Amino acid sequence: MRIVGIVQARMGSTRLPGKVLRELGGRSVLGWVVRAAREAGALDDLVVATTTETADDAVVAECRRLGVAWHRGPVDDVLTRFAQVMRGRHEEAVMRFTADCPLLDPALIREAAMVFRAVPGLGYLSTGLERTLPRGLDVEIVGRAALERADAEATGFHRTHVTSYVYEHPGDTRLLGLAYRPVAGDLRVTLDTEDDWRLISRVVDELGGDRCLPFRTLVSWLRLRPEVCGLNAHVRQKELQEA
Repeated sequence: MRIVGIVQARMGSTRLPGKVLRELGGRSVLGWVVRAAREAGALDDLVVATTTETADDAVVAECRRLGVAWHRGPVDDVLTRFAQVMRGRHEEAVMRFTADCPLLDPALIREAAMVFRAVPGLGYLSTGLERTLPRGLDVEIVGRAALERADAEATGFHRTHVTSYVYEHPGDTRLLGLAYRPVAGDLRVTLDTEDDWRLISRVVDELGGDRCLPFRTLVSWLRLRPEVCGLNAHVRQKELQEA
């Protein structure tokens, strides 16, 4: 089964504009995501899905620098962006990435792809159906048929979140969740606010930016440093409906 990775990325952000191109340990935040996806060695292709906004010319320029393909589509209808990427392609599934998760673990990406390929008839797989990983490390894969159904039926905030319609209205779609130990769903390493940036920067400053971190190494390091975890412990994750 062929799987294409699609990274949604844009400069616009209500809480932290331009976050995807911030410099972190010698590379852009988007560059961290692209590196993790490539190091997993599990994807047949990788595409950055950005917007037609003039501000996102900078995202395209970074894609050129990174040597990664890109597609430009609607600003808020991210599901349409993904569907447009898939038109004319032969991959049977999409691994969805967001460009604000620089600490992704390639081993988790590789494992998710391996499981998805091994389970016949699977339509959606995620590490986030039951949250056991820190927010910002989750991996999800959606089959082409499930994505196309969502594109045909989804409205409102489901079009912003791409996959939420699939797992909230699965119909006949087979869902599978992956869980990990130690449970660390209370931790947050995604980039939405300046306080998130302070935590992530601290991680990279102390552990280095020359390699992707195994998630257990990251979790262990954070557990020993409650003062670091506290930097963004108060940040509220937006509800789906707030998109």
